[in-house]
Amino acid sequence: MLRKALNDFLIYLEQQRHRSANTLAAYRRDLRPWVEFLEHQHRDMPGSPKNDPLFLRIYLRQKTEMKISNRSLARFLSSLSSFQKFLSSQPKYRAYLFRIPRVKFSTALPRFIPQPEAIRLLEHNNTREDKKSFFYWRDFLMIALFYVTGIRREELARIKLADFDKKRGLLTVVGKGNKERLVPVGDKTLEDLYRYLPLREAFVSGLSSPASQLFLNRRGGALSMRSINRLVNKFARLEGISFTPHTLRHSFATHLLENGADLMLIKEMLGHASLSTTQKYTHVTAEVMKRVYQKAHPRSGTKK
Repeated sequence: MLRKALNDFLIYLEQQRHRSANTLAAYRRDLRPWVEFLEHQHRDMPGSPKNDPLFLRIYLRQKTEMKISNRSLARFLSSLSSFQKFLSSQPKYRAYLFRIPRVKFSTALPRFIPQPEAIRLLEHNNTREDKKSFFYWRDFLMIALFYVTGIRREELARIKLADFDKKRGLLTVVGKGNKERLVPVGDKTLEDLYRYLPLREAFVSGLSSPASQLFLNRRGGALSMRSINRLVNKFARLEGISFTPHTLRHSFATHLLENGADLMLIKEMLGHASLSTTQKYTHVTAEVMKRVYQKAHPRSGTKK
């Protein structure tokens, strides 16, 4: 019964809510273990209510003992809440509704690159031997776009040549829920784009049917999420820095806020549905200010 309910829920998300394949996979990953656990409990304790509160407590305790992170547990509870809203609309599934506890999980502040380090990275004053190659400029431009636009991996993988408005310096991004938004690119990154495009054109000239995406793999196909992660990590390592695509997204938002940008504007550029999601960056800048104050002010109480 519950397996069918989960399958119906995923179909509903795909066909009626138009959720992406990645979102569906995340819900499936969060909820399938829970459904399997519940079915096991129902077999072992057939006399118990289908929504016995003990079941959820046992499940959360097991996850905690497995050292599952607080962030993952919070995501599971969020997924479960959405699943239960769907179940509540179906009379045959209402016996499986649980009271979800309000649990506050402490989350780590977003990690970001300091501004001077980000500037140095994008000057590409390194001594790499492949600096004139298609692959160097592909990886460099990916990193530049992550940092100057704050886009997600999935959004970068979708970018096509026609998505750039070069005259206005804008990029059309297709985000979650297939929602489009415009983000500014900046003159320096457009210059990097113009250096990359001839190399891309030469690269695809020998291929039979290259993909239409801006960034291509060695076979001319679109880059996967895993490949993007790997290439960004490799570029960072060669530069002597550690960062991921999401680190660059965090850096984009943090540096804008540090330099006085409006929080609502940052929300729109990041493609956040809620301002509360964007507000986590105010905590980051507050922590930075606190560290600077403790280091610099004679009355901070910190031993110099």
